[in-house]
Amino acid sequence: MGGAQDLMDRQCARFRELDPQLPDDYLLPKGDPLMARLPGGEPVAGLVAHTRNPPGSAQSLWQASDVFELFPLLGDHPRAGMDGVLGAWREWLAARSIPAEDSSCVVTWPSRDVQATRALLDHGFAPLSCMAIRPPTPDTVTELPGTVKVRRAGRADLDAVVELAIAEHDYAALVGTSVPRPGAGDLKRIAARQRLHSGTDPVWLAEQDGTPIALAECGWVDTARQPGGHRLRRGLWAYVNCLSVHEQARGDGVGQRLMAVAHEEFVRAGAVGSFLYYNPPNPLSSVFWPRQGYRPLWTMWEVRPATALR
Repeated sequence: MGGAQDLMDRQCARFRELDPQLPDDYLLPKGDPLMARLPGGEPVAGLVAHTRNPPGSAQSLWQASDVFELFPLLGDHPRAGMDGVLGAWREWLAARSIPAEDSSCVVTWPSRDVQATRALLDHGFAPLSCMAIRPPTPDTVTELPGTVKVRRAGRADLDAVVELAIAEHDYAALVGTSVPRPGAGDLKRIAARQRLHSGTDPVWLAEQDGTPIALAECGWVDTARQPGGHRLRRGLWAYVNCLSVHEQARGDGVGQRLMAVAHEEFVRAGAVGSFLYYNPPNPLSSVFWPRQGYRPLWTMWEVRPATALR
């Protein structure tokens, strides 16, 4: 890919101007190269990585079975460059046997790059998910009504944790990237058991009269120890994996109270910030998370199935 380093350098410089919270580097995996030219003849490029998520894998709960992900190298031509690379990608897909079902095309791109957004929309992509970040500041803790209490979850709470996690997954399957799969409950149970038994990843439950009504599953990611492998600046980050509030308990501040407890823990641990993924089409999370101080950093654009790319 001739000129790839020049495209990368100019693209990273533009990213720094768009959003100072973007990392200094842009992750490029192994993949098949794409080339395109702008109307004036200037080249742009990209890499296509294919991931297969077999039945029974954890990734299959939030991704298609066949994922084709594009990593564009557009230099400083976000709209025309993205349009050109997506056109080349469409030709690349047409020349291969791509599954017409349970497949997707994915592009992860800085949320503030509205020039590239226009090209993605024109090619049929939808913003199904985004990575949002929050600075390391505590919340104002509000008292909950009635007899609602928040506590750390333990091993004995496995059933309650799994029930609330499955409820969140089922809702997300209606409004985002999550996929209903056979055996989803078993996969959620395995993940919850590992989290509760590790003792390192904090999990909180909100209870009303002793009955669990909400869950916050969190964890830690140290990008300083894994440079180049994340879409975050280097440091210790807190990760909000799942927030689930029972349908009948919504609207009373339970979710906000859970996250206030979590944010206090993140500050005490010295995290440089916290991050999570939410679905912009979700009418609950798209309102709730900005109110908690989270704002989009990267948007995950998808076309499902992959053959629907325009």
